[in-house]
Amino acid sequence: MTTATTPRVGGADPRAKAGAINRKRWGSARTYISAALIVIWCLLPAYWMVVTSFRQVGFTYDTTPFFSHVTLDNYVTAFSTNLGNHFGRALVNSLIISTVTTVVALAVGVSASYALARLEFRGKFVVMGFILAASMFPGVALVTPLFQLFTNLNWIGTYQALIIPDISFVLPLSIYILVSFFREMPWELEESARIDGCTKSQAFRKIIMPLAAPGIFTTAILAFISAWNEFLIASQLSTDRTQTVTVAIASFTGSQPHQEPYTAVMAAGTIVTIPLVILVLIFQRQIVAGLTAGAVK
Repeated sequence: MTTATTPRVGGADPRAKAGAINRKRWGSARTYISAALIVIWCLLPAYWMVVTSFRQVGFTYDTTPFFSHVTLDNYVTAFSTNLGNHFGRALVNSLIISTVTTVVALAVGVSASYALARLEFRGKFVVMGFILAASMFPGVALVTPLFQLFTNLNWIGTYQALIIPDISFVLPLSIYILVSFFREMPWELEESARIDGCTKSQAFRKIIMPLAAPGIFTTAILAFISAWNEFLIASQLSTDRTQTVTVAIASFTGSQPHQEPYTAVMAAGTIVTIPLVILVLIFQRQIVAGLTAGAVK
C-alpha cells in the first residue's frame, strides 16, 4: 500500500521556519559577541590605567586585575609642585590652546567648507586636493622649520607658537568633515528662505547653521581632542610656563628617587582622559548624528 504525502497548504515548513529563526538568533548573537569583544579590547587598557592609578607605588607591577592596595597618593603626586610636576598649570594651558584652536578652526573651516560645497569655481578640486595633502603631511617634518622660525620671532614658549601649528593640523580635518556635511544639504532650503525675503547671509545664519549644528559639533569635538592630545610640536616649542598636559606627563618625577613614576603617570592619564570620555558619552547622540549625516537621504 502506497502512502501519499499531502502537501502542506497555508503555511511554511516548520523545519524551515525553525531554521530561519535559529539563523536570525545566531546572527544577533554574533553581533553582540563582536560588539562585546570590541568594547573589551578598547576599554581594557583604560581600565588598567585607572586601576594602576589607585595602586601604591610599591605594588606598581602587581598583576591583580582588580583594585588592590588603594591609595590617592598618586593623584597628590601628579599635582605636587614640590616634585616639579606642574600638572595643574599644564591642564590650564592645554584647555586654552585646545579651545582657541577649535574656535579658530571652526570659524575658518565652516566658511571654507560651505564655499567648497556650494560654489562652483575653477580649481575647486585642486583646493580640495591641497587640503587633503595638508592633512596627511607628517608633523615631524615641520618641527625644525617651525623651531627656527619661532626662534627668530622670539615666540618659543608662547601660546601662539603652539596654537598656530595646531590650527594647521586641525583645519584640514575640519574642512574635510564639514564639506561632506554641507554637500548633502539640499539647495531648496536656501532658495525657500531667499524667496521669503532672506539674504544669502541671513539664510546661512538662520537656516543652514542650525541644521548643520550636529556636524559642526562633531567637528568641534574631534578638533578639540586632536589639539588636546598633540605632543610632538608642544614638546619642542613649549617651556615650563606653556607646557601642555602631554608634555607635563612625559616629564613627570615620582615621589621615590631612581624609580619611574608609572602610578603617577597613570593618575595623570586618568585625569586627562576621563573628562573627555564623559564629554563624549554625554553628547554621543549629537556626535553620531553628525558623523552619519548625509549617509542616507
